[in-house]
Amino acid sequence: MHKKNISITLFIIGVTCLFGSLLFFISCNNTYTSKKTGYFHISLPEHKYVAFDKPEFPYQFEYPAYANIIKDSTYFDSSPENPYWVNIDFPTFNARIFLSYKIIGGQAMYKIKQADGTYKDSTGTNRFDRMVNDAFNLTNKNEAVATSIKDSLFTTTNGITGVFFRVGGNAATAKQFFLSDTTKNFLRGALYFDATPNADSLKPVQDFLQVDMDHLIRSFKWKGQQQ
Repeated sequence: MHKKNISITLFIIGVTCLFGSLLFFISCNNTYTSKKTGYFHISLPEHKYVAFDKPEFPYQFEYPAYANIIKDSTYFDSSPENPYWVNIDFPTFNARIFLSYKIIGGQAMYKIKQADGTYKDSTGTNRFDRMVNDAFNLTNKNEAVATSIKDSLFTTTNGITGVFFRVGGNAATAKQFFLSDTTKNFLRGALYFDATPNADSLKPVQDFLQVDMDHLIRSFKWKGQQQ
């Protein structure tokens, strides 16, 4: 009886070794192929535009039909200095273009940073040179995470002059711009995503929305502007 148990045990060990050898042989003959990191496919709609031309607003432009215009009601926990600040929301992409409008020579409330890190309200005049410097400084705040920052001066066929900023890397806002007639009107735009910045995963949508931002700028007009 004892010999029979030994024989069964040896049989089981032999079968186990045989299957182990076969599995080893098969795995050694399979070529391993690494898989690249991928992202979910995003369906992009056709570019179509509608007019934003409210009588009470000092400007007009065309924006995508798949976006919503929402009036901006807060700015750093305070009210905007005038009622002409709007956001262009893209619900499908969790994205938003913030448009802030300022009157050159007008009075505005500024946030002045104190030594203890808090901010204090201060009233000042909207000078053109100061607002241009602010636009560059806001863009340069991304230097810590940016791989590149490029600015380009442009003038549209509608006579609109401005600067467009492109920020490379995982910046909070990779695309910003400002428009101005240098004497009365100044408007700044910035694209943000409600997501952790990731240049690779956001690139298809950023490239898609770049077309929309270009169209917004090309179609932009100041009310009462002389052509």
